[in-house]
Amino acid sequence: MNLWTLHRDGALAGPDDVVAPSERLSWGRTVGLGMQHVVAMFGATFVFPLLMGLSPQLAIMMSGIATLLFLALTGGRVPSYLGSSASFVGVTGIIAAQGGTTSDKTGALLWVGVALVLIGLAIHVLGATFMHRLMPPAVTGAVIMLIGFNLAPVVANTYWPQDQWIAVIVMLFVIVVSVASRGFLSRIAIFAAVVVGYTLSWLTDVVAGPITAPTAAGEVTTHLRVDWSAVAAAPWFGLPGHTTATTPGWHLPTFHAGFALVALPIVVALVAENIGHVKAVGEMTGADLDPLMGRAVGADGVATILATSVGGAPTTTYAENIGVMAATRVYSTAAYVVAAITAIAFGFSPKFGAVVSAIPGGVLGGITVVLYGMIGLLGAKIWVEHKVMFGHPATLVPLAAGIIMGVGNVSFHLTEGFELSGIALGTVTVIIGYHLAHQLSRRTRPQAGVPDFSGTDLEVPDLNDVEKGWDGRA
Repeated sequence: MNLWTLHRDGALAGPDDVVAPSERLSWGRTVGLGMQHVVAMFGATFVFPLLMGLSPQLAIMMSGIATLLFLALTGGRVPSYLGSSASFVGVTGIIAAQGGTTSDKTGALLWVGVALVLIGLAIHVLGATFMHRLMPPAVTGAVIMLIGFNLAPVVANTYWPQDQWIAVIVMLFVIVVSVASRGFLSRIAIFAAVVVGYTLSWLTDVVAGPITAPTAAGEVTTHLRVDWSAVAAAPWFGLPGHTTATTPGWHLPTFHAGFALVALPIVVALVAENIGHVKAVGEMTGADLDPLMGRAVGADGVATILATSVGGAPTTTYAENIGVMAATRVYSTAAYVVAAITAIAFGFSPKFGAVVSAIPGGVLGGITVVLYGMIGLLGAKIWVEHKVMFGHPATLVPLAAGIIMGVGNVSFHLTEGFELSGIALGTVTVIIGYHLAHQLSRRTRPQAGVPDFSGTDLEVPDLNDVEKGWDGRA
């Protein structure tokens, strides 16, 4: 049975040609696109488990299994990759500080997956209309924007300082190849940039020698840009081992109510990420994916339950891979299947995983500065296409506040052991602030009413009313 329709003759007709989720290019081209998705997800999916004290090798393997599960549960209509999320890092740190073990962490995070399943079911039952009211285009665009731009400090503080000259060259390569090249090369500009940047970094080591710069951990040392010592030491084949006192691996979770209560609030960020990503994919593909929102959130929850039940890192849909789709305009889920199978293979081969994880930071800096920016601008694209207007403070003020909180990683400490920050705090501010502001505006102007600037009105608000003043009075 052919799961995907062959797009044209398996090739692209031109730079503006779009490949739908149900289509695929030739398998050779699809494999190339799948490898590009692997590159996009690998860094974060490898690093975040390290920060959480979990096994990166197991996380990579489970991310592939989780992605296949997600694609199956969404009927192959929502092209997304599921990898480790930064949202979990702070929670696991709090659990560790309170004396929690590795199995306590995964036990608490498993309950997050249960919560996602329940919320996904609620969204599915209540329907897309409920979600439209909760997150109109003005709100959705803001959430997507803060998700993308929230990643900017990762570029500025982690990747870019490691080798700014390589980063600039790789960034320019992506720009030039994406715009000036013809055919398939323009669609795999990210993957090509990794190959070129990897090679250039190695040649620079040969010609100029080591560089004195920060490492990924932020420590300034003199080192080679391409370090394959971990590659040489890694075996070709092998499963993740059992968790020991010094090495994380597979294990069964343990459950404590206190740790679960610490972890559950991050569901806010994960639901926002999932809904924002589904909205972004829907905008890019032109497909109505709203009926699949609940299924997508629930599928992420099922994947998180599965991953954490064996000691792996919890999952979420990945903005990095949405950035790849925005750059390539190839939305084929076949490429995600290739990426998932590749990730599972990496889980069985520490050697290949070491090669990918050895990608120089400067190369990642040049790539992510483009990808993360494109994710954020998808939010602006939603505003433009839905004619969202910012002429009234009921729309302008809460969105502005939420975006700054999300982008700036602002933290709000609610109790000694619980805080909202970054994407979660920004999303809560946008959603609650938007609806609160509009309710207050309607009460202060009960006769004239308040124009809906959210992009959902059938008629464009009267700009003359807006120009009278922010409070709507002459």
